[in-house]
Amino acid sequence: MLATAPALFASNMVAARWAHEIGLPPVFLACGRWLTALLLLAPFAWPAWRRHRHALRQAWPALLPLALLGMGVAVAPQYIGAQSTGATNIALIFSCSPLLVVLLETVLWREPLAPARAAGLLLALAGVLAVLTRGDLQVLATLSFGSGDLWVLFAATGWAFYTVLLKRARMPRLPDSLRLAAMMAGGVVALAPFAGIEAAMGATAPLHDPRLYGTLLFLALVPSLGAYVVYGKLVQRAGPATAGLSMFLVPAYAALLAWPLLGEHLQGYHALGFGLILAGVKLAAGRKRPRGQLKAAAAA
Repeated sequence: MLATAPALFASNMVAARWAHEIGLPPVFLACGRWLTALLLLAPFAWPAWRRHRHALRQAWPALLPLALLGMGVAVAPQYIGAQSTGATNIALIFSCSPLLVVLLETVLWREPLAPARAAGLLLALAGVLAVLTRGDLQVLATLSFGSGDLWVLFAATGWAFYTVLLKRARMPRLPDSLRLAAMMAGGVVALAPFAGIEAAMGATAPLHDPRLYGTLLFLALVPSLGAYVVYGKLVQRAGPATAGLSMFLVPAYAALLAWPLLGEHLQGYHALGFGLILAGVKLAAGRKRPRGQLKAAAAA
């Protein structure tokens, strides 16, 4: 799951390029993505809703912040920022979300930061920089940051909060399909007014273009249903800090996707960066020893 989730998220970059080429407004794209995914998931979530609707009503106070962060803040600002900033800046900013997750857990929830995890984070970040700078650190001096980058930073911060709260949310037990459908519905409700404002300002979607529906379907199936299901299970099983490490792999997967789809050839710095990222993720994601084992080891 640690390797699969970022590959599914990275596909979002390819779809975003298609969306930009056919002139899809960014907030419409975010709202339509979740609406399409919700319609696809509804037949599976409906039976669960009938059985657990009372528990769902009790879970809304915990689900609503997750919907606003994971389906709204982490998506729409990213699409807005992509209108005025380059893919390199987006990848660089979003690759810092694991650091934000660890920072939130350490500062707000007083989670201890093990030396191995800190070393792994730095190693993975070095790998990201190797890929983004093409092995030449002087490239960093040429990067400029504007309003689009601030939108992307806002989205990355929302994703970090979503990751942390997803693990710590206190709610009744719900089937995965129902919980995800509820968050998607919350995301649609949150984004719909902003999509309406966007349309009123003249940014309308080309409803006659069949590529619009193909893009929405791809976004709904791969980086929405696929990625969020895998990532949610990863957070539950490995914890938010370890799950957040998977975001380091997104730029690496994006480069791999760009090779056959965009004609960008792999270079030596790609191999160097991928190796550093994988080594860093493996080091930082090392399992903690259970308390019982630690006590037994201390007694021995």
